[in-house]
Amino acid sequence: MNVVLYQPEIPQNTGNIIRICANTGAKLHLIKPFGFEWNDKRLRRAGLDYHELTLVTLYESFQDCQAALADTRWFALTTKARRSYAEISFLPNDTLLFGQETKGLPLSIAESLTEEQKLRIPMQETSRSINLANSVAVTLYEGWRQQNFDGLL
Repeated sequence: MNVVLYQPEIPQNTGNIIRICANTGAKLHLIKPFGFEWNDKRLRRAGLDYHELTLVTLYESFQDCQAALADTRWFALTTKARRSYAEISFLPNDTLLFGQETKGLPLSIAESLTEEQKLRIPMQETSRSINLANSVAVTLYEGWRQQNFDGLL
């Protein structure tokens, strides 16, 4: 599967997501600008030695990333969606899009997606959101589970 982070802001989250992608075999796609330097020691510390085990591609814009992954189904995780991620039958090449930690996805990107492409992670009504790395883990592992953990020895 593909994980896309739109302009991630917190290096520790991105480092943890690098580890999650390494452990699931997912490809990570990062859209600039970041809220940190790519060589930030907090990113390295959170990702441990998993950087070499994860295929990470950097993009200058959302449009560049979208073009590179044009042959995949896109799903955006957002608190504003009606459908739960658990309602989807994920395919091995699906793309999961996550917005910034503090702002989510820009309105222009969110509006470019259909309601069927927008997914949410259920949570208590009084909660605002779930940590980005945790959101990636929950959704990605569900997709991988549906593929019978393909690639596991």
